[in-house]
Amino acid sequence: MVGRMIRMGNEDAGGPAWLRPLLQTSFFVPCEVHADSSKSECNMYCLDCTGDALCSYCLPRHKDHRVVQIRRSSYHNVIRVSEVSKFIDISCVQTYIINSAKIVFLNERPQPRPGKGVTNTCEICCRSLLDSFRFCSLGCKLGGMKRDPELSFTLRPKPNRDSLHGSESDESSTPRKVRRTTGFMNRSIEIPMAPSDDEGGHLTSSISPGTPPIISYRTSRRKGTPQRAPF
Repeated sequence: MVGRMIRMGNEDAGGPAWLRPLLQTSFFVPCEVHADSSKSECNMYCLDCTGDALCSYCLPRHKDHRVVQIRRSSYHNVIRVSEVSKFIDISCVQTYIINSAKIVFLNERPQPRPGKGVTNTCEICCRSLLDSFRFCSLGCKLGGMKRDPELSFTLRPKPNRDSLHGSESDESSTPRKVRRTTGFMNRSIEIPMAPSDDEGGHLTSSISPGTPPIISYRTSRRKGTPQRAPF
């Protein structure tokens, strides 16, 4: 079922408009629309529609929408960092490596008794964490925003290279390589070429090793008194 459309990018005190519905959605249940089809388990979610979970047969109705896939780890819902980090800032949330992929958990996983020697725990559910993180899941960070107004899910724009290098284009500011062929051992040496004000640029380093001078070891034999063969 296609839900109501939500404008992307708007964020209030509760994070982006689609985040809370995502965290409250039930996943890995049979699709109500395609229940008679095989592999109709709902493990995807449309961030534009914020409706129910989707199965693979629902995707054609969400063409050109922002759809993410939810996965399972130890009976808990997770999402890959490579997917969710396109839309929200997940800083302060601990990440994990599962099946060679970096993931974050959607909701809290309470841990009343942290392990022995643990010095840092989630600020919401008290799960043991590494020292560099504050929350164990996206849901816990959402809860932490009520306490800390400095927290946000809004993505910060990346630095613009044009603003750092004036009006230089990426092509002119990127070191280039040119191939120079020396006469020594028929080797080709790649030399970095740095940009300059003139059209051709200038070389920042010389060819090394240099071509050695050609030395002739052929000696001339002076004519002397002819020697006769002995009788």
